[in-house]
Amino acid sequence: MSPKRPDADVPPGLLLVDKPGGMTSHDVVARARRALSVRKVGHAGTLDPMATGLLVLGVGTATRLLGYVGGHDKTYEATIRLGQATVTDDREGEVLTSASTAGLDDDAVRAALAAQTGPLQQVPSSVSAVKVAGIRSYDRVRAGEAVELAPRSVTVHRIEVHRIARPEAELLDVEVTVECTAGTYIRAIARDAGAALGVGGHLTELRRTVSGPFSTAQAAPVEEAAAALVADGGTGFLGLSEAARLVFPERALTEDEARAIGYGQRVPATGAPGVHAALDPAGRLAALVEDAGSTARVVVGFPPS
Repeated sequence: MSPKRPDADVPPGLLLVDKPGGMTSHDVVARARRALSVRKVGHAGTLDPMATGLLVLGVGTATRLLGYVGGHDKTYEATIRLGQATVTDDREGEVLTSASTAGLDDDAVRAALAAQTGPLQQVPSSVSAVKVAGIRSYDRVRAGEAVELAPRSVTVHRIEVHRIARPEAELLDVEVTVECTAGTYIRAIARDAGAALGVGGHLTELRRTVSGPFSTAQAAPVEEAAAALVADGGTGFLGLSEAARLVFPERALTEDEARAIGYGQRVPATGAPGVHAALDPAGRLAALVEDAGSTARVVVGFPPS
């Protein structure tokens, strides 16, 4: 493996990766680090190993954007299997219970999924990355502990049912699109809809297609996205300023304001709520700023490399 390069030698930006199944989010980060020969790479929001689709990585100073990127709404394509409950609420876990779906009609299935929309108090799967007293829930479960996680507030904006099929006489597969807030567990939707129908449910397929302003249409395999970064353009890579413009409202700085921002000083307020991407006259991202009274303060700075 080639020696690590200083992070400053690699253009900062976001990698939009189309993750394959069977890889953890950490695996994808490790591949990006190897491809770029740098260490400063992070991700915005995990995907289960079973899941495929959009994973947003930050490289270099763009890692400072990740806390904002991960909080956007998401869209998923999923297949829910009714008739079986599993220990992980997906196909990778041991089947806990089975029940015939022969008595279920399509209307009942649609109604159960409709009940999983709107504001919800959702209990995450016990086999999840949620920490309990500093230890991941899935590690506690694997160690033999019984884990009950506290419900969390999420909102499911929409569940669209595309197809209902019977792969076997006793089972139902439901193909859906789910639009939801960050932190929503699609596995929990499958589990809870199955429980409401009295037959159990779990996920057999999951693909994230959208996260905030980013989609799989912009994404590429991790090595291709890394190559696009090195080439300073191409599918799967967004430069720091371009990425910030997509996530935040833009604020154009004067030369004097850009100089003040560089020293961490305040500049006149934007007059609009929320965080803004402050760009210098050359179009370089100087900082994320937010109004604090009559002035705007630096939330995150991006000094010239």
